[in-house]
Amino acid sequence: MFIIEKIIHVIPSPWHPLQHMEPGNDTHISEFLLLGFSEEPELQPLIFGLFLSMYLIAVFGNLLIILAVASASHLHTPMYFFLTNLSFVDICFTSTTVPKMLWNIQTQSKVITYSGCITQVYFFLLFAGLDNFLLAVMAYDRFVAICHPLHYTIIMKPTFCGLLVLLSWMVSSLNSLVQTLMVLWLSFCREAEISHFFCEINQVVQLACSDTFLNDVLMHFAAGLLGGASLTGIIYSYCKIVSSICRISSAQGKYKAFSTCASHLSVVSLFYCTVLGVYLSSAATQSSHSSATASVMYTVVTPMLNPFIYSLRNKDIKRALKRIVGVPVT
Repeated sequence: MFIIEKIIHVIPSPWHPLQHMEPGNDTHISEFLLLGFSEEPELQPLIFGLFLSMYLIAVFGNLLIILAVASASHLHTPMYFFLTNLSFVDICFTSTTVPKMLWNIQTQSKVITYSGCITQVYFFLLFAGLDNFLLAVMAYDRFVAICHPLHYTIIMKPTFCGLLVLLSWMVSSLNSLVQTLMVLWLSFCREAEISHFFCEINQVVQLACSDTFLNDVLMHFAAGLLGGASLTGIIYSYCKIVSSICRISSAQGKYKAFSTCASHLSVVSLFYCTVLGVYLSSAATQSSHSSATASVMYTVVTPMLNPFIYSLRNKDIKRALKRIVGVPVT
């Protein structure tokens, strides 16, 4: 984050959006105001305590998943390799937004600098995209494991798994970089209040005084192409998985096959249902505060619940976690 903020500060004047403002209509702004959830002073300690608790649970829960996989050699498989990457991304995802909100509540300030806001937009898009791609990659892993079990070790080689994760990083980084650079071209008015607890790109773009047509097109195109492609891949994978499971004759075999992907399916449902719910509800109500409240579901709650979903439904993870905390494993 520090490097990107420095790049924004030293960016040449022809590139800086605030240099293109017309006198009288716009002004040089150096900060935005994050209005958060409520302006009631008596509610701030409650909000602070609630979000601090959720943030710590999300960070330590995902760290435990990473440590559990790293400490158990029998978990060094493609499925758990992708899971550790998802846990790392979830930690970064929540850390992009929540600490700044907690700091503002603690200092009784709503300010975020212009460079800090742009940086937050970049990393939020980066890690949201990575969450999206990694869930699709994990669905493909389950598809190969259940539909092509004899070829699983041949297809899901370590180099191929690494390439899938690297490709996810590259595409997500490119998308977040392009969209962030497009925001840098915009000029902003005197009213720089964001009715959210972080710099959500849609609301930042809406504050611009300049034409935002290209930004809107790019945001909708990226969401439709990248999000739609990942969701389509997940749905296709699970259609094939269900078809393969139905062909298994024994009930025990069906249960065993389904149990290997039940945790991932739960996480996928939680992530995409909350994301779709946020944007559908915000489109229906047109309320920024309602959108901010709903956004908590996929920015904080989902990363917090992911470790519980995987650990509670997975015996291997539970055994590894018991070894870490010193509980005897039977």
